[in-house]
Amino acid sequence: MIGDSAEFQCFSKIVDHESDWNIHATNTSSGAYGLVQALPGSKMASAGDDWKTNAATQIEWGVNYMKDRYGSTCDAWTFWQSNGWY
Repeated sequence: MIGDSAEFQCFSKIVDHESDWNIHATNTSSGAYGLVQALPGSKMASAGDDWKTNAATQIEWGVNYMKDRYGSTCDAWTFWQSNGWY
């Protein structure tokens, strides 16, 4: 799903900072939800109806989002390091 180990490491660093790998993590200010703090969380439904409770669904959505928006999970991590968000 993620690709090589370098891409996983980049993805993992983002998730560590965003949710500490808690699939139910919710940002009380923005309402962002899940491992990758999707805003709104319901965007993850495009990867599966179980987006609220399934880590694999959240990971699939997050990886696809990072690739679509930044080109790769490592490019997303580079952006995160510069901005404190992605």
